[in-house]
Amino acid sequence: MKIVFAGTPEFAAVALKAILDAGLNVVAAYTQPDRPSGRGLKLTPSAVKQLALSRGVPVMQPVNLKSPEAVAELAAFDADILVVAAYGLILPQAVLDVPRKVAGINCLNIHASLLPRWRGAAPIHRAILAGDARTGVAIMKMEAGLDTGPVLL
Repeated sequence: MKIVFAGTPEFAAVALKAILDAGLNVVAAYTQPDRPSGRGLKLTPSAVKQLALSRGVPVMQPVNLKSPEAVAELAAFDADILVVAAYGLILPQAVLDVPRKVAGINCLNIHASLLPRWRGAAPIHRAILAGDARTGVAIMKMEAGLDTGPVLL
């Protein structure tokens, strides 16, 4: 099975590491472009990029995935499934349609809250600010909406 992984921060790198450590075939890692960081505003690669490069996984850093060229580039990896964790971009339907489907699922999202609570960005921060006594991680089938697909686990 060929997997394309999309994620950016340390939360996502932990998921990518688990997938790689399980011996699964990650054919590419998508992550946000390097961003200025620190006092010197030095361009810094994301945690996912650093891990992927250290494991020999090709890294892609498109600004967005809206163009036909970006969709074609993703399709060229011939992935069976796309796994997303805190990538930072909303994926258009054309991207969600690219992977082949494994057991009826073509795109999975690892989301850092117990959905449907705290959809969208910064779910960990939002749970802490709200004083939630309980939180967790949801694995969901992706749909075109923002964290709106069915929760599988």
